[in-house]
Amino acid sequence: MGMIMVRCPQTGRSIETGMEMDAERFQRMPVFFSRTYCPHCCIYHEWFAAHAWVAEVSDRERIALA
Repeated sequence: MGMIMVRCPQTGRSIETGMEMDAERFQRMPVFFSRTYCPHCCIYHEWFAAHAWVAEVSDRERIALA
């Protein structure tokens, strides 16, 4: 199980969407559209699932340290 992540278009930094999902299941999902609050620039970003990825816990820990 991992966190669905997107990239902030303003800063280029990764954002946790708050949605957790198995990577295989995420790959099988139909394309969807969502909004996520960005803690880096303090606004909501709209995104498509095609631009998102699933980060496993170890991946998220590396992102947090970067």
